[in-house]
Amino acid sequence: MATRPVTAYVALGANLGAPIVTVRAAIEALRGLAGARLLSVSSLYRTAPVGLRDQPDFINAVAALEVTGSADDFLATLFAIEASFGRVRGIKNAPRTLDLDLLLFGAELRDSPGLTLPHPRLIERAFVLAPLAEIAPTLVIDGHGPVAQLLADVDGQRIERLP
Repeated sequence: MATRPVTAYVALGANLGAPIVTVRAAIEALRGLAGARLLSVSSLYRTAPVGLRDQPDFINAVAALEVTGSADDFLATLFAIEASFGRVRGIKNAPRTLDLDLLLFGAELRDSPGLTLPHPRLIERAFVLAPLAEIAPTLVIDGHGPVAQLLADVDGQRIERLP
């Protein structure tokens, strides 16, 4: 359990209902968390779906929070927020009302059944790397390198920053 605050990065995504409204409301839910302080939020991005492609585009963002507590407790809080927005976990990469992924939790490295840190696919996804690079341009992902270089490696993925 973290006794001192750590910086956690959370990816937000939605493509059902009113995804722009949902992502903005989820950011406000993060802002209101006890034991956490919202540090920064990226712009919103419209992105192509990954995996199951016959579905609406996603709206994505990344938030940085200062968190006190454990990664497990914070992940449970993120799942509770998802559930409050009607998220039902089922088919991987399926359409969803809200998806909150814990990307990084301080310098914690972990590979357990319930949580892998850093998030195992963050380096493969422009919809995570572009907003992450926007709010943390000098961030280095342990074992992978600088966010800016990782983003250059996925430049063929369709992503559009919204005004």
